[in-house]
Amino acid sequence: MGNEEPQNPKSGNSIKLPLSFSFALGAVAGLVTLVVSAGGTIHGLRWDLGGIAFGIAFIAALLISSLLVMGHKDNPAYLSEGSGVNRKSSDRLAAAKKAAEDADRAAKDTHGDESTAP
Repeated sequence: MGNEEPQNPKSGNSIKLPLSFSFALGAVAGLVTLVVSAGGTIHGLRWDLGGIAFGIAFIAALLISSLLVMGHKDNPAYLSEGSGVNRKSSDRLAAAKKAAEDADRAAKDTHGDESTAP
């Protein structure tokens, strides 16, 4: 039950978005490190530091974004049914408003009948 993969996964739950985001972030980090670590135009570019920065940023961003994507899971519909902690707050609020309106209407009806009595 828990191991079944959905037949048509949503694009938000796939790995493509975190992978592309991580690659872009790693490329920016690698490029910035490549240029900044050179120390001017006299020295050459530090490809080793740029590659290391790319790898660290890519892996860290991929890990964090993948965990965030995998952590999102919609609750099944049956969890909002029943009583107690599984009830929807919007249903409880609507029921409370209806009960308050019924109580007000009943109170007005009883007070209205007493005032019309001889």
